[in-house]
Amino acid sequence: MIDVSRLGVRIQERTILEDVSFHLPSGSFLAVIGPNGGGKSTLVRALLGLQSHSGTVQFNPSRPKIGYVPQIKTLDRTFPARAEELVATALRRRWPWSVDASCRDGVHEALRKVGADHLAHQQIRNLSGGELQRVYLAKAMISRPPFLILDEPAAGVDMAGAADMLECVERFRRDETATIVMVTHDWDAAAHHASHALVLSKQVISFGPAGSALTGDALRQAFGHVGHSHGAFGGHAYG
Repeated sequence: MIDVSRLGVRIQERTILEDVSFHLPSGSFLAVIGPNGGGKSTLVRALLGLQSHSGTVQFNPSRPKIGYVPQIKTLDRTFPARAEELVATALRRRWPWSVDASCRDGVHEALRKVGADHLAHQQIRNLSGGELQRVYLAKAMISRPPFLILDEPAAGVDMAGAADMLECVERFRRDETATIVMVTHDWDAAAHHASHALVLSKQVISFGPAGSALTGDALRQAFGHVGHSHGAFGGHAYG
């Protein structure tokens, strides 16, 4: 369960988020949708405890383990490391200069679940954008956290790859009874995969079950337009 109450963020006198409140039941899949600059990534940082804010963010259980796939990868792609080592950092909390038998099976199983076991020994500098996203997803899932937060997980991934990655996320949610929060620009992906949707533009425009929150009026209020193609799934016309 995630309970957000009257969350506000101001940075250098500029309002980023204002009076954001929502309650997400355990085991839900929340899609967060909104325009660029609407505060989506700031909301993610607040949920992760990386952004100071007013209001409250509560998890149940409190202080939970959270798996996270960032939109922007800060890892230097020229760093001489293999994909399996990157995944293993989620278990070791440091860079493992070798992946020993104590965690190798878990690392390879996590990669297998996202369709990337064949990449285990590849240097990260040789991975495509989509392949690197899969490796980061394996890293987020390996410790089987009760919460998974994904900031644009399908960015830079082709249509087939994006659909496959979201199926992996869905499978993880079902198998682990995990709660998922996913920032996305893809209205179709939200409508198809999410149980709940939050339309956000500094304030909450709409929140609730995806079928009722993703209305033409809500999307028009957030984006100023609605009805043409968006995202990897062909673009559903709302309204």
